[in-house]
This record gives sequence, C-alpha cells and structure tokens, in this order.
Amino acid sequence: MWHRLLVDARFHRQLLVIDEDLAAGARASGCSVCGGALHSANYPRQPRGGPEEPAGESDPRHSFCCAARDCRKRRTPTSVRFLDRRLYLSVVVVLAAVLAQGLSKSRTRTLCGELGVDRRTLARWQEWWQEEVPRTDFWTELRGRLDRPPDPSALPTSLLERIEGKDEEERLLCLLRLIEPLSQSVLMRRRFARAA
Repeated sequence: MWHRLLVDARFHRQLLVIDEDLAAGARASGCSVCGGALHSANYPRQPRGGPEEPAGESDPRHSFCCAARDCRKRRTPTSVRFLDRRLYLSVVVVLAAVLAQGLSKSRTRTLCGELGVDRRTLARWQEWWQEEVPRTDFWTELRGRLDRPPDPSALPTSLLERIEGKDEEERLLCLLRLIEPLSQSVLMRRRFARAA
C-alpha cells in the first residue's frame, strides 16, 4: 500500500498545494529582518522518487528574497515535499526508511531496486533518522508533547505508528506535516535565528 503513494500523482499534487500554502504564508509575513516585501527566488529542483515528470521540467523549492536593496535576506519556508537539500522527495526518504527496517540484505537490495535508491543512500537515511533526528530541537520538543514518545532507534516507523488516520495516505500526510521543521537545514535555521 505504501508503494502506491510514491507514484500517486494526486498525492504529490496535494503535497504541492500544501507547499504553496506554506510559501504564501511566509511571503505574506514579509522579511524577518526588515519587514520588507519578499520577491520570489525559487530554487529549481529535479527531485528523484516521485511520479514521472515531463523531460526538462523542474519542481521548484519555494524561496524568497527581501526586496529592500540594503537587506536582500533570503527566506525559504518549510516544506512537506523536500527534506533539506536531499535529492529525493521527503516521501521517499520517509517510506524507504520505514520499509527497510528489519529487512534482510536480499530484501533490502530488492527494495532499493524498486525505489531506485542506492543501498548506501538508504543506510544514510536510516542513520539520519535514528542518530541525527533524535539530537535535534525538533525531536526534543516533539517528545515533550507526546504521552508515549516514539523509540528513536526505530524512527521513522515508531513515529508513523503513533499517528492515527483513516488510511495510510492520511497518516503519511500527517507525518510529513509533523516533520516539516526538518525540511530546513541546521545552517538555514541558524541564519534565520540570527536575522530575527
């Protein structure tokens, strides 16, 4: 069932609409440094792992730049489609790590072949989930809000298991909304904190 969501164009359009809403909110709030208007300065991306796109088309990561000549600070809103600077869409990074937990080497090879992901990349994603995410401020705050915190050594599966929904699509969408803060790099968050 999870595999279907990786290539479901309707699901990916839904994620795009959410990202556009996040971008509109960020743009409406203006520059966090001087309060000036923000102009579009999107990053062209050609992410891997989603439904087939027409050749040559890019999938933009919404971003803005302050219109004030003496400011020009950049503002990139959070995203449900992208996790930081990763080449693969966030849904692939999440589901690949979920599906790979507890698999034998031969089944991991099969999964990597189906997803078009190198096994070393999959191993890095699992390491990121289980070692780096638990050290983030995001994780500390999330654990404090949950009555029964997910097991960090079983992320993201243990987090997905805590999410309720009528079906897998709704649960995955909730998870992507929940991990939205992870879509910005530590460096980007530090820059925003200094600017504020």
